[in-house]
Amino acid sequence: MLASLRNIVQEVNGARSLGQVLAIIVKEVRSAMQAGVCSVYLFDESDQRYVLMASEGLRSESIGKVRLAMREGLVGLVAAREEPLNLENADKHPNFAYVEETGESPFHSFLGVPIIHHRKVLGVLVLQQETQRKFGDEEEAFVVTVCAQLSGAIAHAEATGALRQLASAGRGKSREAMFRGIPSSPGVGIGRAVLVSDTADLASVPERFATDTNAEIEIFRTALESAKEDMRNLGEGLESKLSSEEMALFEVYIRMLDDRSLGGEVIAAIIAGQAAQSAWSSVILKHVRTFRKMDDPYLRERAADVNDLGKRVLGYLQRNEKKTLPLPRRIILVGEDLSASALADIPVSRLVGIVSVKGSSNSHMAIVGRALGVPTVMGAVDLPWAEMEGHELIIDGFSGDVISRASRSMRRVYLQRQREEKLLAKDLEKLRDIPCVTPDGFPLSLFVNTGLRQDIAKALKSSAEGVGLYRTEIPFLMRSSFPTEDEQTAIYREQLQAFAPKPVTMRTLDIGGDKDLPYFPIEEENPFLGWRGIRISLDHPEIFLAQIRAMLRASEGLNNLRIMLPMISSVPELDRAIELIDRAYNELLQEEGYSIQRPEIGAMIEVPAAVYQVKELGRRVDFLSVGTNDLTQYLLAVDRNNPRVANLYHALHPAVLRALKEIYEQATAVNCKISICGEVAGDPLGAVVLLGLGYESLSMSANSLLKVKSMLNQVSKSEARRLVKRALRMSDAGSVSVFLSDALNRPELSKLYRPVIADKS
Repeated sequence: MLASLRNIVQEVNGARSLGQVLAIIVKEVRSAMQAGVCSVYLFDESDQRYVLMASEGLRSESIGKVRLAMREGLVGLVAAREEPLNLENADKHPNFAYVEETGESPFHSFLGVPIIHHRKVLGVLVLQQETQRKFGDEEEAFVVTVCAQLSGAIAHAEATGALRQLASAGRGKSREAMFRGIPSSPGVGIGRAVLVSDTADLASVPERFATDTNAEIEIFRTALESAKEDMRNLGEGLESKLSSEEMALFEVYIRMLDDRSLGGEVIAAIIAGQAAQSAWSSVILKHVRTFRKMDDPYLRERAADVNDLGKRVLGYLQRNEKKTLPLPRRIILVGEDLSASALADIPVSRLVGIVSVKGSSNSHMAIVGRALGVPTVMGAVDLPWAEMEGHELIIDGFSGDVISRASRSMRRVYLQRQREEKLLAKDLEKLRDIPCVTPDGFPLSLFVNTGLRQDIAKALKSSAEGVGLYRTEIPFLMRSSFPTEDEQTAIYREQLQAFAPKPVTMRTLDIGGDKDLPYFPIEEENPFLGWRGIRISLDHPEIFLAQIRAMLRASEGLNNLRIMLPMISSVPELDRAIELIDRAYNELLQEEGYSIQRPEIGAMIEVPAAVYQVKELGRRVDFLSVGTNDLTQYLLAVDRNNPRVANLYHALHPAVLRALKEIYEQATAVNCKISICGEVAGDPLGAVVLLGLGYESLSMSANSLLKVKSMLNQVSKSEARRLVKRALRMSDAGSVSVFLSDALNRPELSKLYRPVIADKS
C-alpha cells in the first residue's frame, strides 16, 4: 500500500485541475482497496452542502447533482464528527440516507474519512463494497493517510479549478474569486500580476497560452537544438572516459528531443493552444511521473534523467523569452517563495502589491514590503499563483485577502478604501515636525529601519531621529557576488551622509535563515537554528573585517555611525566580534592614516539565551536593541516563514511581553541604553505596549512612523502602564489583542490600526 500511496501523491501533485485531482484519487484508491465504489464529496460554500464531485462505481450522471446537507446522511455525519466512520451494514445505521440517483443500493460496507485542511473539513472520501464486512484497520489507516497527505493538494487544486472556471467564463457573468493569506503590510493594492518563478523549475512554470502558435513552435525548436548541441558536446568530452553503453545514453537523450518523441508531443500541445514553456513542462512532468511509477529500478531512476533534460531545455526557453512582454503600469508581484532579489528587475515605482504563497508576516519579504509601503500578503497557500500572469488582482494588506476578477461593486469598495488611506496619510503629514511626546510629558525617540535605497527619501520625509536599523544584507542580496570593500564603503557613505548628523545604526551582515545570498547558498535542515548572523561573520573574518572597514571608512568626517551585532547568543561571541572591530579600527587609524571616531557598538537581543544574559552583554557594549521578530519566533517555537503556524506567531503573546519586561529591567540595571527594532515597534498597538513596558526608543519602517507617533501623542504613559500591567496577567495573545483594541477603541485612535485578533487555541 505504501507504493500505491506514493503513486497517488505523485499523480495528484502533477495534476493541473481539480477534476484531474479527484479523478486520480477515486480511481487509484478504489484500485488499491479493491473496493466496489470510491467517491469524493466536497463542501460547497455557496449552498452549505456536500456535493458528489467524483466517483468510480456510482452512476456518472449523479456527479455534481447529488447534494447532501451538512449533517445529512453518513457523509454529513463523518464531516460533522471530523473522524472516520467504518460500518459493516451502512443501511442499518440511523443516519443512512438512500439517494436513488447514485445507484448505491447493492452496497453495504461503508468507510468514510474526512478530508481536512487547516482545521477545515473540505469534504469526505467514501469507500463502499457489496459484501457485508467492516474494512480492516490497515485499510482504514491507508485511507486516513491518503486524505491527510492529499488535503493540501485538494485545497490548492480546488482553488485552481475555481479560478480556471472564472477564466473561461467569458460567455457568462464574471464571478470574483477570493484567496486568503496572511496580512503582512497594510494597504490596498490594485494592479496586474507579474510572476516570479524559480529558474528552470518545471513545476513552477505558469500556465500560459499561445498567441502566435508558429512563433512558439520556432522558439521551442531553437531551445531543442541548443539542448541537443549541449548533449553532443558533453558526449564528445566524455568519449574517452565512458564505455560504449554509457555513451549510448547521450544518443538516447538526443533522440528523446526529436519530433517523433518528446518534441512531437510538445509541438502537438502548442498547436492545441499552450505556450512553449507550459507545453514543455506539462509533457516532461507527465513522463517523469510515468517513469517514477515503474517497477524496474533502472527505469525508475531514468525519471531523474528526464527531469534534468527537461530543466535544460526549459532554461533555454526562459532565456529566449526573457522579458519580451511589457510590464504593466501597476504591478502586483506574485510568486511561490519571493525574496528581496525578486525586486531587482521590477521598477519599484510601479509596484503596488506583493503576494507570496510561502512565508508569513515576519518573513524577510514582508519586512521589505512594509519598508516600501507596498501592500503585502504572505502565506497565500491556496493561491493558484502559476496561473495569475496578467490577471488584475486586488491585494488587501489589512485582511490578507487576494481577490481575482473582482466585481464592479467590490472594486468600488476597495477604491474607496484607497482614498481613505490617502486621506489618513495626508492628515498624518501634519505630525511630521511635531515631537513625539505623550500627553503626560514623556518624550520618545522614533527611528527608522532602512535597507533599500528608496528608504532614504521616505525616512527623511518622516522626520525620524535617525536610523535604528540599517539592514546591510539587502545590498548584498541585490548582487551576483560579494561587494568589494570600496563598493560597500560607497553604499554606507550614502546612508551616513543622508542622515548626518543623526545616528545611523548599521547591523552587520545578517544572512542565513530566510535570507540566502544567491552566490553564497546555505543548505540546512533547520536554517533558523543553524549557521546565520554573527556565526557566519565570525567563521568568515575576511568577510566581516571587510564590512567593518567599509563602515568605518564611510563614517570618516561624519561620525554618526553605530555598529550593531546580530544573533548574539553568548558572551564569547560578543567579545570576539568587538575584538575584530577594534582590530579594523586600529589598522585604519594607525596604519592607514584615517581620522575616525570609534563608533558606538551594540548587540541585538533576539535569542532566548541573550534574554538571560542582558546584564553581562550590556556591560560590554554601548547599547542593546531588541529584535522582536526573531525573539518571538524562538520563544514561541514558531517558524515565522511557515504559513501553517503563522496564527501562532504573535509579538503580543504574554511570554514575549514578559521577556521584553525582563530585558528592559536588566538593561536599565546596568545603565545600558535599550531600544526596540523589531516590527512590533511599527504597530500602533505594539508601540503602546512598549511605552507601558518602559521603552523610549523605537525603530520601525518609515511608513509606520507617523501612525505610531500619532498614537503615542494621544496615549499617556500612565495609561500605557496600566494597560500593560493587565496584559501581563493574561494567558494568551488573543486576549491581549482584544483587550488592547477595546481599551483604545476611541474614534481618534481606532483609525490608526485595524485590530488583528490572534488565534486563541
